[in-house]
Amino acid sequence: MIAHPKARLVAVLATLGLIHTARADDDAADLQQIVVSATRTAQPLDKTGSSLSVISAADLEQRQTLIVTDMLRETPGLTVSRNGGPGQDTNLYIRGAEPGESLVLIDGIRINDPSSPDGEPILGDLLNNDLDRIEILRGPQSTLYGSDAIGGVINVLTQRGGATPLSLRLQAQGGSFDTQQFNAAANGTDGPLEYGAAANYYGTRGVSAADARNGNTEPDGYVNFGATANLRLHATENLSLDLRGFYVRSRTEIDGYPPPNYSFQDDAEFGDNYLRAGYAALNASLFDGKLTQRVALIASDSDRRFYGAFDPVTFAFTPAENFYASGGATRIEYQGVIELGAANELTYGAERQLSTLSTDSLPDYGAGPTTGRDRITGYYGEWQSTIAPQLTLTGGVRYDDDHEFGSHTTLKVAAAWQLFQGDTTLRANYGGGFKAPTLYQLFSEYSNPTQALRAETADGWEVGADQLLLDKRLRATLTYFERHEQNAIDFFNCYDELVPVGACVLREAEGGYYYNVGRSRARGYESELVFRPGAAVSAWANYTNMKAIDLATGLELARRPHVSGNVGLTWTPQPRTSLGASVSYVGARFDNTTDSVPLLSNTTVNLYASYALGAHLQLFGRIENLFDNVAEPTFGYGAVTRGCFAGLRATL
Repeated sequence: MIAHPKARLVAVLATLGLIHTARADDDAADLQQIVVSATRTAQPLDKTGSSLSVISAADLEQRQTLIVTDMLRETPGLTVSRNGGPGQDTNLYIRGAEPGESLVLIDGIRINDPSSPDGEPILGDLLNNDLDRIEILRGPQSTLYGSDAIGGVINVLTQRGGATPLSLRLQAQGGSFDTQQFNAAANGTDGPLEYGAAANYYGTRGVSAADARNGNTEPDGYVNFGATANLRLHATENLSLDLRGFYVRSRTEIDGYPPPNYSFQDDAEFGDNYLRAGYAALNASLFDGKLTQRVALIASDSDRRFYGAFDPVTFAFTPAENFYASGGATRIEYQGVIELGAANELTYGAERQLSTLSTDSLPDYGAGPTTGRDRITGYYGEWQSTIAPQLTLTGGVRYDDDHEFGSHTTLKVAAAWQLFQGDTTLRANYGGGFKAPTLYQLFSEYSNPTQALRAETADGWEVGADQLLLDKRLRATLTYFERHEQNAIDFFNCYDELVPVGACVLREAEGGYYYNVGRSRARGYESELVFRPGAAVSAWANYTNMKAIDLATGLELARRPHVSGNVGLTWTPQPRTSLGASVSYVGARFDNTTDSVPLLSNTTVNLYASYALGAHLQLFGRIENLFDNVAEPTFGYGAVTRGCFAGLRATL
C-alpha cells in the first residue's frame, strides 16, 4: 500500500526530529556567524552563550518570503498564530511567553504598540521590504533591552551600504487570491555616505477571516504600503550620524459578530492602520576604537482605526468609525562600549522612554476617550571577558525606574566554552525579564480600582551544545531551557461572580478589571541542524519539544504546541537558480485557557524555485501550502489555502 504524501512528509519530519536548524549562507564558514543582538555589540555567536537564530537576506530571497512571520514560524522555540489571511491580527509566542512579552525592533526602533491592550508588536503589517537579516534571541533579555523582553527579542535589520555607489533592485510578482507585490530598493556607499532605502506595495484579495468551512464565503482583502530608509554619514574619521525611518500603512478587511445571531461570520468591517517611526543617532569612536559611544533619539507613532457599524433600522452595515487606538513613544538612548584589550569588553548605557495612549469606542455616550502616559528610565552594564582562549564569560545588571509601578533590577550571566579548536561549544546562561503594565491596563475603564498593578517578571535559564562536523559543513545544536513567569497580568471577569465583591463592586458596569495573578512555566528542548554537503545542496531541520503550563490551574497555555518542527532542502546548481522545498509541522494545542477548545496538528508544505534569465534578471515562483492544509490556525478562523505565485527580479 502506498502511503499518503502527507504521511510520508510527516515521517520525514519525525526522522529528523532530534535536530533543528539555523540557516546556512553561501559558504561553510558562515555556519560560524557574527551577531549583534546578544550583547548589543558585534560578537561571534559561539562566544555569546545565547540561543540565537539568524535569517539572512539570502534566506528570504531564496524562500521568496513576503510576510516576515511566515519565516519566524519556522524558527525553533517560536509559535505564530494568525487570525486568518495576510494582515489579520498576528501573535508571536517565544518559549511560551505571551504575545506582548517579546520585543521587536526594526533598525533599533521598537514596534511594540503602546496603544494595544497587552503592548504586543505590530506583526501583521511587517513585510519583507529589503531586509538584510533577522536575529531571533530567545529567553528573557531585559538586562540589555528593558521592558517587554520577557520572551525574547526579534531584531530586524534593513540593507545599508555596499561595494558600489548604487545597487538597484526591482521585483514584481503576482498569483493566487489576486495577489500583487511590487518592490523597489537601492543601497550603496558614495564617499562618506552609506545608505539604503526601499518602498513596497502588497495587495491581496485574501481569504475569509471567518472559516469558510462554516459557510463564510466573502474574502477579506489586505493592502499594505511600506517604506524604509537607513543612512549613515561619516562626518569625520571618528564621528558619524545615523538617520533611519520606517513607515507602513495598511487596510484590512475583517469579520465580526453581526446581528441577529452575533456569531463569528462574514461582515463588512475593516481597519486602517499606520505606523511611522524615526531614529537619529550620533556615534563617536575614540582612542583608536577602544571607546565607542552612541546617543540616539527615537520616536514612533501608531494609529489603528476600525470601521463598520450596524444600523438597527436598515439592518445593514455603514462605514462609520467604531473604534480607534493611537499610541506614541519617544525614547532617548545612550550607550558606551569600552574595549580593555582583545579579551574584555564593557557595555553600559542609560535609556528613558515616554509612552502615550489615546483610545475610544465610538460612540462613547459622553464617556470620552481613554488617555494615559508613562515614563520609564533604565541603566545597564554588561561585562564580557574571555579569560582563556576557549572560555568566555558574560555578566550584566540593569536597574529600571517606572513612574507607575516602581523599580526593578534584572541580572544576566552567560558562559561559552569552546573545545577542539572551536568545533564544540558548550554554553549556559541565566537571564531575567520584566514587563511594565501597559497603558491600557493602567488607564482604561478596566484598570484595577483597588490595587496598583505590578510588573510581570520572568526568569529563564538554558544549557546547550553546538557541534561542527564533517569539515565544518554540518552544525548541530541542542538546547534545554526553562522559563518561569510571575505576576502575569490577566483579566478578571466579574460576570462570573453571582454577587459582586471586592473590586467587582467598583467594576460591575465594566464587567471586569486587570489584576496580577498568573504564574507559568515553560520548559523543553530545541534541536537544530544545518548541513551543506556540497556547494549546490543545503539542508536544514529543527525540532522543538516544549511544555508550557499555567501553574495556577495546571492547564496548558493556549496556542503553545507541545511539539513543532521544520525541515527544508535546497538545490542551487548555479547562482540565482535553485529548487527547494520546506515542510512545517505544528502539533496539537488548545485555543483557550480552559483547554476545552482543541486545535488539531497540521503540516504545511511549500515549494519554491528560481531561474537566472541573465546576469541581471531572475524568474521565480512558488507553491504555498501544496497539499491544501485548511486546519484552523485559531478557533473559528480560516487558513490560507493552496496558492501559486510567480514573478521577476531585476538588479541594476
